[in-house]
Amino acid sequence: MSDILQPFVPDPVEPRRRLFNKPVPFRVIAPNLITLIALCLGLTAIRLAYEGRLEPAIIAIVVAAVLDGVDGRVARLLKGTSRFGAELDSLADFVNFGVAPALVLYSFILHDAKAFGWIVALIFAIATGLRLARFNVMIEDPDRPEWRKDFFVGMPAPAGAGTVLLPIYLHFLGWPSDWMFLPVILGYVLVIALLMVSTVPTYSGKTWGKRIPRDWVLPIFVLTVAVFGLVVSFPFEALVIITAFYLGTIPLGVMHFRRLRREHASVPVVAQEKADPENPAL
Repeated sequence: MSDILQPFVPDPVEPRRRLFNKPVPFRVIAPNLITLIALCLGLTAIRLAYEGRLEPAIIAIVVAAVLDGVDGRVARLLKGTSRFGAELDSLADFVNFGVAPALVLYSFILHDAKAFGWIVALIFAIATGLRLARFNVMIEDPDRPEWRKDFFVGMPAPAGAGTVLLPIYLHFLGWPSDWMFLPVILGYVLVIALLMVSTVPTYSGKTWGKRIPRDWVLPIFVLTVAVFGLVVSFPFEALVIITAFYLGTIPLGVMHFRRLRREHASVPVVAQEKADPENPAL
């Protein structure tokens, strides 16, 4: 018995195994640092909301959404994509765009609905998690057509967080947010949650901007400066306009998706008819 309980003494001759044999390039770390900063902003938004400071809480979530759009592009630009970064980004998105908006809305007005308000907040947070899980599975599908990369299946998590906070934007513009409008707000949050877990196609924008016509460069610069100035000077007015514009693109995206699906579905038939015009069925 005493021999069994003897402490293990490693062999001094045996070479020591190193956990990390190779240094990690900074280009791999840089996108993860951006993701961690966004995660800190999402967690800070929760704290600010429960301190009654809704305005900086909203700003924190919006900046986290901007950083979420930046980190992936930085990773692809620096060729620093990794499986670790993808998993970290997914976990950060669940906190930033699922948990944080749900808790901010609950502290804002959903708590007035008692248990039902908490259930609606839970549904939104869980819908975000389910949407992210589905995205992680679908992105690894090797059979996905190239043209489908221009579309998301359902509303993406950052867009869901930005649009679901519309009642708070309107509140800061003087719109009433008392108990009379509570059923409308509850229904609106549920609709956004259902859009995230639905199969409604929405524009992704991931393949946009790879090649920009030379004539568009200066107008894009001017438009970017104008949008930035509007967001800084009139933040909630700009957020309302951006939210309304995005919601308006959803039916346009559905029609565009259906048109592309019909076009690509007819391509094999046309190719077969050209190969054997007398017997296209072969």
